[in-house]
Amino acid sequence: MTSTHRPLLPASRRAAQVLAAVGAAALLVTGCGSDNGSDDKGSESASQGAGGGQTREIKDATGKLVKVPAQPKRIVTLTQEDLDAVLALGLKPVGITNGQGLSKPPAYLEDKVKDIKVVGNLLQPVMDKVIAAKPDLILAGDMQDEQVLKQLREITPATLVTMAPADDWKLSFRGIGNALNSMDKANKVIADYEAKAKKAGGELGDNKGAEVSIVRWNPDGPSWMEKKQFASGVALDMGLKRPKAQDKDGNAHTPALSLEKINEIDGDWLFLSTLTSDGEKALKDVQSKPAYKDLNAVKKDHAVTVNGSVWSTRGGPLASQVVIDDIVKALKK
Repeated sequence: MTSTHRPLLPASRRAAQVLAAVGAAALLVTGCGSDNGSDDKGSESASQGAGGGQTREIKDATGKLVKVPAQPKRIVTLTQEDLDAVLALGLKPVGITNGQGLSKPPAYLEDKVKDIKVVGNLLQPVMDKVIAAKPDLILAGDMQDEQVLKQLREITPATLVTMAPADDWKLSFRGIGNALNSMDKANKVIADYEAKAKKAGGELGDNKGAEVSIVRWNPDGPSWMEKKQFASGVALDMGLKRPKAQDKDGNAHTPALSLEKINEIDGDWLFLSTLTSDGEKALKDVQSKPAYKDLNAVKKDHAVTVNGSVWSTRGGPLASQVVIDDIVKALKK
């Protein structure tokens, strides 16, 4: 199985193993701050920072202890998941990166980030631009390149790896909430999401509990998402099911399937996404072939195209709203 999100960097396999072993749960171990900026009993320490401001010591997703501002003012995010989380918590970064597979910020967040400086592509920060943003906190997503992390920590020691390869979005989001001293808000955001997902799923009429196939079309064919992948998790929280062939644990996606195995992507409903123009072309080409036309979901006109930069990522609270809305729009029409 390959990652639903981003490929591991070859030079950093050891770091990836550490990430997988420790996980973003480490972010929740210490420094569980409150929204009012007061020191929480779960915090290992609170002290004066170099600039005179209060700091808190927490663990990032690798288990590394990091001192962060008690109330960060200038946040830079290096992934769209970090950006999604920060915005969902009511804060605004001073620097962001482009979306997955994009040369611009993700479209679903575009209206919220119009005046924010872009400091590079996803997990590929341009250091001069990061320096110019003058961050007091850098959220580095699932960054595994130790050389890049070293450079970032020279800009500000308050640089956090916020997610591990096996983490789901709720765990990562709570970790970011802790890092931003906003755990109460993070827990409320998740509770609101879960209530909305349950309510929306219960209002799908005849499609309540339907089987939904979630597929990303790559240049060399389709890959279906495993059960714990982000969009799949949202569908399950809505009370929907995955087709039997796709009822597999994991947060990754399959290798690209050949046309001979295309029946694995069938279901009551088929949600299709792409991340590249080559993927879009491959999907368009296959839609004229008998193997695709013979899928039950296609015959019933239940094949829906969705945004890959939302559906094929690790996700976040704001992305989850898009997935819920996409499912409701399709299944209630």
